[in-house]
Amino acid sequence: MELEAQLKLEEIVSLPNIAEKLGKADLEKIGHDVYQGFDTDTLSRSAWEKRNEESMKLALQIAEAKSFPWPNSSNVKFPLLTIAALQYHARAYPILVNGDTPVRCRVYGEDPDGSKEGRAERVENHMSYQVLEEDEAWEENMDRVLITQPIVGTAFKKSYYDPIKKHNISENVLAKDLVVNYWTKSLESAPRITHVLYYSKNDVYERVARGLWLEMDTDRPNAIANDNLRNAQDKNSGLSQPESVDPSTPFEILEQHTWIDFDGDGYAEPYIVYVRRDNKQVLRIVARYFSDSIERNEAGDVLSIKPETYFTKFPFIPSPDGGFYDLGFGTLLGPLNRSIDTMINQLIDAGTMANTAGGFLSRGIKIRGGNYNFAPLEWKHVDSTGDDLRKGIMPLPVREPSQVLYTLLNLLINYGERIGGSVDILVGQNPGQNTPAETSRTMAEQGMKIFSGIFKRTYRSLKDEFKKLYRLNQLYLEDTTEYHSEGGGPQFVLFKDYQGDASDIRPSADPNIVSDSQRLMQAQAMLQLATTTPGMSIYEVQKQYLKALKVSNIEQILPDPQGPKAIKPQPNPKVQIETIKAQTKQQELQVRAKETVLKIAKDMELNEAKIKKLEAEAVKAMAEANGVSTGHDIALINAQLAAEKQRKDELHSTLKLMHEIEQDLFGRSQSQGEGLM
Repeated sequence: MELEAQLKLEEIVSLPNIAEKLGKADLEKIGHDVYQGFDTDTLSRSAWEKRNEESMKLALQIAEAKSFPWPNSSNVKFPLLTIAALQYHARAYPILVNGDTPVRCRVYGEDPDGSKEGRAERVENHMSYQVLEEDEAWEENMDRVLITQPIVGTAFKKSYYDPIKKHNISENVLAKDLVVNYWTKSLESAPRITHVLYYSKNDVYERVARGLWLEMDTDRPNAIANDNLRNAQDKNSGLSQPESVDPSTPFEILEQHTWIDFDGDGYAEPYIVYVRRDNKQVLRIVARYFSDSIERNEAGDVLSIKPETYFTKFPFIPSPDGGFYDLGFGTLLGPLNRSIDTMINQLIDAGTMANTAGGFLSRGIKIRGGNYNFAPLEWKHVDSTGDDLRKGIMPLPVREPSQVLYTLLNLLINYGERIGGSVDILVGQNPGQNTPAETSRTMAEQGMKIFSGIFKRTYRSLKDEFKKLYRLNQLYLEDTTEYHSEGGGPQFVLFKDYQGDASDIRPSADPNIVSDSQRLMQAQAMLQLATTTPGMSIYEVQKQYLKALKVSNIEQILPDPQGPKAIKPQPNPKVQIETIKAQTKQQELQVRAKETVLKIAKDMELNEAKIKKLEAEAVKAMAEANGVSTGHDIALINAQLAAEKQRKDELHSTLKLMHEIEQDLFGRSQSQGEGLM
């Protein structure tokens, strides 16, 4: 597609709407190509759409009106598909969304100062807060994914930053609304991805008013395109499709993630184009890459551009034909489900025929009133003899409901439950009164193996979703973000915590564990191993064991031994007695030491007084010096003064030593006291 406009990538990469820079001819060309690509992809998956439609009819138990074998005959829909989907969801959700910290951040390499561990803890706490509390609909959307995934075979989630709500959004996208060429290998390699959106008149107004979309005529909204499933639902409920002139009819907008060459260098760049489906009007074009995503050579030529990804695929069972859309219970159980429905309705119709009066009457048989139908306990008058009645009435030969048909029905239901994993042992029903518990557990584990591969694929998809959310935090997180989780104090995460590869981001679930019993058995084995293996953290093993038991208040039951709430062990009574004796002796020594300190302090006071007295006598003698005798007196005073000063130094040293001894004794006494607590 060659465009008239030649735009520089650096100038348009951050524009809110590139469409404003384009002329009418370029916009028409882009709108036409977007619609044509969407139409091609829709046609490529037409067979899948038919299968999906039939699957949804079974899941929704839509029953069309019947006229055979007679009007309003039995039309029961056995919920085999619904049961299988609910059973998968019941097992998958608690395993995949495990605990209140669904996001984990792994530490790679050495971490001598603990900085990596600190970063990992901040990231996993913040991202867990984002998906469980900030994005309030995340759990609800995950519920929807795990319900639609087993029915259709494929589910999708779309992760993006909402500038109005100012936080990340990760929402469920129905497979029918995400159009990808059927022979595409992956979302990453798809030439285009089209998300069909439905916007009300107010939604359109807001986007135009904010300058995000070009002006758009909203007087006559387009009608929703033909949807066979919707038509079937409306027909079943007695409703009809809204007219195109109905102002409440939403607009169908094609959000296509595609590639367009705006700079004319022969290399198409990744963009998101919004096109109105009915008239192909381009409403918005925005880049899905950043300037630092462009790789150039020395000459400045573009070598590659790494696009931002928004969609995550949650597969169920890969399609054997290599198609993009996977297989679900709708395809696997659909034929069985329809056969079961037919047999159930045949059995009911046979019972109706067997229990309802009917047959042949000769012309001579007349009943007064002309009503040949009987109500319970009703008697009718006839104008015929008993012998004529016996000869003139022939009941219609109708068989009772077939036992063979009933056996075949049970066989089909049994095989359907095996495929869907809804066998008795897996849904909590007792396999038998005399069945040992270990045997039952083994049977359940064997039955769960059918889901192990599906759980691992879903785990990988959840990991990809978390990586996308990690990337959004890289792009939109502020320098330091403070947040308040429910039931906790203020926490924070740094912008630099999200700088780096997202390979260490993963779900907290274990992809190898597909049941609670597996998790419990593993925790028990680890607990047994920890008691005999030196170096293992008993606390962490016990914590994992309590988690496997689904204990909620673990911190209260098992406080961290290094934490403030740690419970100190009770001392041995013998040790306690010996400690008391040592403490008593220690106290006696402390008293003696204190007495010695007081005596030394008193001696120091006397020594200080003597020094002052001798210094005064020396000064007086010097003033009165007039002969040999006075000089002898001064020498004597100085000798005494020197002796007293030496004694002062000795007393200071002794006092210092006694203070050290006293402190040592006090420290020992304190530690012994703590040992008693």
